Amino acid sequence: MKTRIILLLAATLVAASVRAADPTADEIVAKANQASYYGGDDGRAAVSMKLSDGRTRDFVILRKNIPGGVDQKFYVYFKGPADVRKMAYLVHKHPGKDDDRWLFLPALNLVKRIAPGDKRTSFVGADFLYEDVSGRGLNEDTHELVETTDTQYVVNNVPKNPGSVEFASYKVWIDKDTFIPRKAEYLDKNGKLSRVVEATKIEMIQGIPTVVESVAKNLVSGSSTINIFSGIKYDIGLKENIFTERFLRRPPREVTR
Repeated sequence: MKTRIILLLAATLVAASVRAADPTADEIVAKANQASYYGGDDGRAAVSMKLSDGRTRDFVILRKNIPGGVDQKFYVYFKGPADVRKMAYLVHKHPGKDDDRWLFLPALNLVKRIAPGDKRTSFVGADFLYEDVSGRGLNEDTHELVETTDTQYVVNNVPKNPGSVEFASYKVWIDKDTFIPRKAEYLDKNGKLSRVVEATKIEMIQGIPTVVESVAKNLVSGSSTINIFSGIKYDIGLKENIFTERFLRRPPREVTR
């Protein structure tokens, strides 16, 4: 009997130790954000976007992490088709504060500042949103770990400022090994599933787990958009002066070549 009690106590202590070692919801989300947006010191990728209505978008995206903190800069340059060619999008990301975002419209020769409230709007007519390009601020939602499987963490996220977004909550499935988010499901204000974003293909590139295909579906309109990433490279030594307004009208060779 004494031996049995000791074994039960040991099992209880081991289980408690395992539970204590599990990351919290906030830690999981922070690691997922790091895995999704901070691979290497900088990066470049070509993106082929295909919309379900037959339209396409081809663009190059550059990203640079700012040394000494969590700020980042993103530059997106559109190569085609004709209706978006030479359009450029610039983001200065400031986690914990509003990001700075600009859009260059070549047909009007106009640089347009994108208001913080517009980040949840469609990105060039696609089912991806402006916010999807550079990520959502960690402090904008409360996070709860609602399920743990053998391979994934499932985290439910509720916006702290419900009036600023079109959704009531969203649930994310995150790989335990890589912390790459595999799927996000958004519920509308009535609690109905309204939007799904999935990472449908992941590859290891320069030792970094990388999404090479993703899909966004608008379940209200029935539309969808696929992003296919190619030519992905990390740590290429991008200069910070590329990520300035002057290069919106005069794109650098890093996106035109």
